[in-house]
Amino acid sequence: MRSAAFNAISDKVRAGERLTAGDALALFEEPDLLALGALANEVREQKHGDRAYFNRNARLEVTNVCYASCNFCSFAKLEEGMPGAVTLTVPRAIEALRSKVDEHTTEVHVVNGLHPGLPFEYYEELLRALASAFPHAHRKCFTAVEIHFFAQHYRMSVRQVLERLIAAGLQSLPGGGAEIFHPEVRTRIAHDKATGDEWIAVHRESHALGLMTNATMLYGHIETFAHRVDHLLRLRELQDESLKLGKGRLQAFIPLAFHPDGNGMQKLPGTTGVDDLRTLAVSRLVLDNVEHLKAYWVSSTPKVAQIGLSFGADDVDGTIVSETIYSAANKKAPEGLTVDDLVRLIREAGRIPIERDTLYNVVAEHPRAALEGQFKVRERLQGRHLQVVS
Repeated sequence: MRSAAFNAISDKVRAGERLTAGDALALFEEPDLLALGALANEVREQKHGDRAYFNRNARLEVTNVCYASCNFCSFAKLEEGMPGAVTLTVPRAIEALRSKVDEHTTEVHVVNGLHPGLPFEYYEELLRALASAFPHAHRKCFTAVEIHFFAQHYRMSVRQVLERLIAAGLQSLPGGGAEIFHPEVRTRIAHDKATGDEWIAVHRESHALGLMTNATMLYGHIETFAHRVDHLLRLRELQDESLKLGKGRLQAFIPLAFHPDGNGMQKLPGTTGVDDLRTLAVSRLVLDNVEHLKAYWVSSTPKVAQIGLSFGADDVDGTIVSETIYSAANKKAPEGLTVDDLVRLIREAGRIPIERDTLYNVVAEHPRAALEGQFKVRERLQGRHLQVVS
């Protein structure tokens, strides 16, 4: 099954040579999925060995009101007062988090719709309240699309927006809103929000101010493999620039599988497990300067995320208590996973579970030694069941 080009590309990877756009496209079209995964796993293990990361994080969306009309979105409501529209006051937002955050939670992740009716001071007040109520939890808040919206709507520069938010307590940016950068796709699925260049500009400015950020790619809808390659190469170029400055940078890349339920592209089929694994593997091989790759269990399912740990991914994200944006389009996704769930998922994948904070400082290392005993217990239970059936 292996293509003629694959061996030459493998040699480049093993020699530490950077892949070209043509190489990346060939990998997306490579028929031998297992060979592709094995090559990505080589790179993954060079960087991280058998370690696989997760964290204890909680999600909050303070408003789903959003003037943008993205075709892929199942979360947003166009106007306040529409059925299902929600905007929390700052006290209510803090109260909503109290049931999700405990003394072990290391991250609060806040993303929202683009609400045209809230004052900018609302977001500053929210950050200060988060810092006061949960001082131990890192504040990863507001996508680049939100930052760009703030700058446009409140008539400030991106730098001014970031500086004010940092002063109020912002500590890093999530990677959402990237979708697909190429205008051939972006103008069709998200025409009325930040462009790909504007998304990149926000992260460039964030890195210059010393913030760590993440990046995403929404795949599996109307884009082609060439569009995915363009997206990955733009992120690699951004990271090159940021690493030269030596301040902030992209910490992790998260491919997000498109889910069609309840949105303007609901007639599309969504991704397959093969496409999810292929995208992880190619991303690991192309993004040679981005340290971490997440198999985001919310979008790909915990089972595919588990396999993804052998296709280039070294992180499965976290407990995510509780996510509502993806769950609006993926009704089968669990609302969250426990630490025990994540440890088991990682152990059964043959990896060592490493609990981290947002900046990838190690919080706890869970030993892999318990894996053998775990399977022995299961074997005994299965044996009992077979004896009863017989």
